[in-house]
Parts: sequence; structure tokens; C-alpha cells
Amino acid sequence: MEYLYSFLIGGLICAAVQILLDRTKLMPGRVMVLLVCGGALLGFCGVYEPFQEFAKSGASVPLLGFGNVLWQGVKEAVDQHGFIGIFMGGFTASAVGISAALIFGYLAALIFDPKMKK
Repeated sequence: MEYLYSFLIGGLICAAVQILLDRTKLMPGRVMVLLVCGGALLGFCGVYEPFQEFAKSGASVPLLGFGNVLWQGVKEAVDQHGFIGIFMGGFTASAVGISAALIFGYLAALIFDPKMKK
């Protein structure tokens, strides 16, 4: 039953984003930034962790989860290093995921020979 919640919550997030894209003039990049900032804001308010506990991977996979990871990294770095932690915490917390995305994206570009649109 808990897997059903995971798929349901992830699907609801995707459906809400699709409705936002269809009904407003917001471009996909802005909606993605809103999701990341929303995840950081929910983490700051202490709402994201109970939401993630309920929804499991349905809440941690989308961009909301990335925003929460950034928030957690900044929070931990500020606790350890003070003000300078604001600038280094997000990079430290998300470095592995960002590095993996860059490496696998590069490998996919080598394998599949992408063509630029004109």
C-alpha cells in the first residue's frame, strides 16, 4: 500500500506541474526553479520531512527533493561554519547528484550523437 502512495504523490506533483504549464504562461525553466525553491521552503518550514516520510520516493525524486537536499546542506554547513556555510552547503550536499548528471549526460551524448536544433 505504501508503494501506491509513492506513485500517487509523484503523479500528483507531475500533474500539478503539467496543469501549471498548460494554464499559465510560465516556461518550463521557471516552473523547475519554483519546484526547487518550493522544496527548500518546505524543508525550511519543517514540512518536507513528514511529507517525504508519507510519500516515500514520490516526494524525494522530483525537483522538490533536490530543493530540500540543498536546504539541508546549507543548514548543516551554517551550523558548522557560520555565515560562509550559506555559500558552500548546497554545493557539498548536492555534488554527487550533479556530478552524476553531468557524467551520464556526457556519456549519453557520446553514445547517441545528439543533433542541435536550428
